[in-house]
Amino acid sequence: MTILVTGATGTVGRRIVGQLVERGVPVRALTRNPGRAALPDGVEVACGDLTSPGTLAPALEGVTGLHLITFGGDDCTPLENGAELVRLAAKAGVQRVSVLSSWDETSVEEALRAGELGWTQLQCVEFMANAFEWAEPIRQEGVVRVFGNHPGAVVHEADIAAVAVAALVEEGHAGETYLLTGPEALTPEQRVRMIGAAAGREIRFEELSEQEYRAAMRAAGVGDDLIEFGVQLGANPPDAASVVLPTVERVTGRPGHTFAQWAAEHAAAFRI
Repeated sequence: MTILVTGATGTVGRRIVGQLVERGVPVRALTRNPGRAALPDGVEVACGDLTSPGTLAPALEGVTGLHLITFGGDDCTPLENGAELVRLAAKAGVQRVSVLSSWDETSVEEALRAGELGWTQLQCVEFMANAFEWAEPIRQEGVVRVFGNHPGAVVHEADIAAVAVAALVEEGHAGETYLLTGPEALTPEQRVRMIGAAAGREIRFEELSEQEYRAAMRAAGVGDDLIEFGVQLGANPPDAASVVLPTVERVTGRPGHTFAQWAAEHAAAFRI
């Protein structure tokens, strides 16, 4: 049983690779830059690009499980060639697929739903790792400025990976859509305090007004569409964002990691 992990050098993909290695499962990691992959010993690294399906066919040889992401390229554009990717996987004899999806469905999910592969969909309210966006202003100014201080049930990347690994190596997950959350709903202000405690430094939290947020985003060169999306998300986040679900513990048999644990693991990123 060999598992092919796409997005293998990403935040979640790297965790999936590591957890499969810990289980003793043969892993093949797909990356566009094998020389910079820096993956654990024993991992077979394959060069390939999801936006160029022809490069995927050799990497699929002998593979029984496949973890898919739904975007590609340097700009993380949603994939439009899902039908070809799924066809190649089916032709290679893949039996199980896990897919890390965003809220907007892509051609990958559409093709999987239309096909006959056993697949499991993973959706996340928000990654704990999104807090890395605060690292630079914390290091430079000791402050985090946010528009919208609403609670969110952010999930640890290791827990996302653990659910993906379960779907790839265990029975009973095909056809499931797993909405993944952390074990608590925390506001950005609460998360900033936890980062400060872990990093051993004082960090200010400032809540921006809508006007201040718009001005800051324009100054950073952000386009109007993304600004409007940020305004809507900050002012009226979806109700599901703050709902804590037991999915991680139900699938993995253990509680999900807390944000305090995440902050302790990555404290060095927020120190001067």
